[in-house]
Amino acid sequence: MATKIRPLQDRIIVKRVQEEEKTKGGIIIPDTAKEKPIEGKVIAVGNGKVQEDGKVRPLDVKAGDRVLFSKYAGTEVKIDGEEHLIMREEDILGVIEG
Repeated sequence: MATKIRPLQDRIIVKRVQEEEKTKGGIIIPDTAKEKPIEGKVIAVGNGKVQEDGKVRPLDVKAGDRVLFSKYAGTEVKIDGEEHLIMREEDILGVIEG
């Protein structure tokens, strides 16, 4: 049975993109030397941020977007055995176009 999670307000669920196992020169990078990637794919988004006047501002990102986020952003969670991050929209640095 697949777990369904809907993020609340301005939160986003992101799955990290796997980092390359080798450098461009062909050197294999061991797991202990790898840093966690700061790029991911948006899996789900909340309805938007509730502003002071009570109106909801929709998010700028949508499911399927590839994004860059800050290094220590979000909370790691396991969904269906895979690691994901739940973060706020403000932790997203940019959307990768193309």
